[in-house]
Amino acid sequence: MTLGLQGRTEVGPGEFRQLEPDARHAALIEKKGALRSAERLALEQRIDLTLRTRVIATIERLDRASKFISVTEHSDLMFEIDVITLFPEVFAPFVGLSIVGRAVEAGIARVRYHHLLDHLQGGERADDAPFGGGAGMVLRIEPIARVLDNIAAVAAPDERRLIVVPSPSGERFDQQAAERLARLDRLILVCGHYEGIDDRLAAIYPVQEYSLGDFVLTGGEIPALAFMDATIRLLEGTIASGSLEQESFSAGMLDYPSFTRPATFRGVEVPAVLLSGDHAKIAQWRREQSRQRTAGRRRDLLDDALPPRESP
Repeated sequence: MTLGLQGRTEVGPGEFRQLEPDARHAALIEKKGALRSAERLALEQRIDLTLRTRVIATIERLDRASKFISVTEHSDLMFEIDVITLFPEVFAPFVGLSIVGRAVEAGIARVRYHHLLDHLQGGERADDAPFGGGAGMVLRIEPIARVLDNIAAVAAPDERRLIVVPSPSGERFDQQAAERLARLDRLILVCGHYEGIDDRLAAIYPVQEYSLGDFVLTGGEIPALAFMDATIRLLEGTIASGSLEQESFSAGMLDYPSFTRPATFRGVEVPAVLLSGDHAKIAQWRREQSRQRTAGRRRDLLDDALPPRESP
């Protein structure tokens, strides 16, 4: 995997004269004509070094993960994720530094990136103007179809897989959707961009559209990251089962409030029951708090949990 870096322009030693301490000098004027102090330049260099160090650490972690996992066409023991995107570099830091990265290192999941530009032929473009006119560009179906066909060619014939396209017109993604995806063998995420994807994709392949919410994003990468995270954390071995059982939506309600040290902060105290050591009372308090929080913030969840009324 290649992680693109847009670093600072390197400056040769002969381009700047020696500066006196605390001096402001015209030699610090960069090509854009902005006057920069020596202190600001030093700060930027430290920030640049920090960013580079973090990126290098991410790359090394992903390299260790790839060596840890057996490179096979398909593994029944691993949850496979294929991401089709114009911007694979968006995913690398998140996958390398999050719980998703831990699942990858542990061999629970494997994430592959398919850069659409690598699947163009001849003088093809990844996008083109929409038929009928209008603003924006539309991702072309041919390079996406090539990637999907290649994935199907190496997948197990009885594999449970689903193609998911982030879209504002799709079904609202929720915890139940994440649980459905976690029961698959392979999740394929197709990230649209610009004005979307040629709509014939859904006519040729079985596609599930999911929406992250009632708003529009520049591309499908951010929703794809959310879908990936919500799904992988449900895979066995990624997170302790006890933690999953007590989360929001796990029992049809929101999670109870949580507190930690100090017991008093700026005059606000932790509820006394949590300091009592009485686990039965603590469990009862948490259930009641969960119900109250759900009733106050997401009444619809409680309404959905109620049995339907019988017709008279």
